[in-house]
Amino acid sequence: MINTYSKASKFKWAKFNLQKVYKISLQKRIMANGIDRPLDLLNNSKGKEVLVQLKGDKQFVGTLVAFDIHINLVLDNTKEMQGGEMKKSLGLTFLRGDTIIFVSPASTALKEE
Repeated sequence: MINTYSKASKFKWAKFNLQKVYKISLQKRIMANGIDRPLDLLNNSKGKEVLVQLKGDKQFVGTLVAFDIHINLVLDNTKEMQGGEMKKSLGLTFLRGDTIIFVSPASTALKEE
């Protein structure tokens, strides 16, 4: 009975230490990028190309001009993507935040040939 408790206790300790190391590693990586809050990622992406996935399987790539706390976005030089290829060019575009699934810095997302 003591051995079982001892093994379980060691397992919990090892699991706790692993989680702690992972958390510290993740925090260091995030802090190195200057990102403390979710909107910091968008702020750092202003003036850069981003990939935006919308509900209904729509994807857009464009230069992030502005955003607000509702994640409403304004993109310039916006291109609608389908299957990794440009479907149409839209120019200056407003995307409503409640339709957005994710926003990702996308400097390599659109490879123009």
